[in-house]
Amino acid sequence: MKNTLKIVALCLATFTGAIKSASSQDMHFSQVFETPLLRNPALAGLFSGDVRIQSVYRTQWNSVTTPYQTVSLNGEYKLPVGSGDDFLTIGGQLLYDKAGTVALTTTQVLPAVNYHKSLSEDKNVYLSVGFMGGLVQRKIDQSKMTTNSQWDGINYNGSLSTGENLSGSSYSYMDGSAGLSFITQLGENEDNNLFFGFAYHHFNRPKKLSFFSDSKVEMAPKMVGSAGIRISIAENSFLTMEADHSKQDSYSETIGGIVYTIKLGDPTDPKYLFHIGSYIRWKDAIVPVAKMELRPLAISVSYDANISPLKSASKGMGGFELSLTYQKFINKDNSSRDALRCPRF
Repeated sequence: MKNTLKIVALCLATFTGAIKSASSQDMHFSQVFETPLLRNPALAGLFSGDVRIQSVYRTQWNSVTTPYQTVSLNGEYKLPVGSGDDFLTIGGQLLYDKAGTVALTTTQVLPAVNYHKSLSEDKNVYLSVGFMGGLVQRKIDQSKMTTNSQWDGINYNGSLSTGENLSGSSYSYMDGSAGLSFITQLGENEDNNLFFGFAYHHFNRPKKLSFFSDSKVEMAPKMVGSAGIRISIAENSFLTMEADHSKQDSYSETIGGIVYTIKLGDPTDPKYLFHIGSYIRWKDAIVPVAKMELRPLAISVSYDANISPLKSASKGMGGFELSLTYQKFINKDNSSRDALRCPRF
């Protein structure tokens, strides 16, 4: 009997937590460098190439509950504007997330556009403004719900009503984000760059974000500040340091890290690059990361080693991430390859 009560209580807690997470904070990845649009739509197009496609798969909490699974896919296409040094980037962000016992599923389809304004005739200095917005849908599997109303005093009885006042198994809303970024070349070396960015997510404050019919929950805006620097330390190697700080309602998160990169082959136009380093999500996880580029393809892996108060229950296990990237110049007229200056990081 005690074991049955514990199971019912755990399932109810999982359901309640899933519903709460739907309206309190956004999903996140540890490989922030592979999800630029989720950080800030103004970070789109800050790469060497005309096109970039990135996909990240994340699974977490396997040791605690039903594993959470998240898949991100973003694409960017950059093209010069006129005969000057300005650029336009068009792209989009797709996101799929499935979490918890009740299979809380979130699907996002968010087109994006970014304009890069050149501020210097001598080196790469750009101010960028970006917008992203589209449709978000959330749904649950009510057949997997268990609540305390289904406890008949002796056992769990799935034929009893859940006792929850739900309006349905899904809802949809429109969402929007905007951001600014500034990137500048340091010195004469085009590989040395510094960037700052600020994004304001959910600026339209989507409302009625709940499966409960009497809820008045609205999405709290999220502010994200980003910064990064890349410095060459030798002809064939460089260091990249970057960090994000985000705040959404009462929730805040800081993640940052440092990565060492070595160029294999011709240092002026390397086909192979190997990256190794570590990130830390403050008071939550240490994240070692490794990435191998075989241009135009790249693959990276990371793992969250949990250091939060949940580490006893999770046994130090957190989330595993695997990402794939395709990035290259396109052989066409008006390619950014032919530009003297181009926003890149």
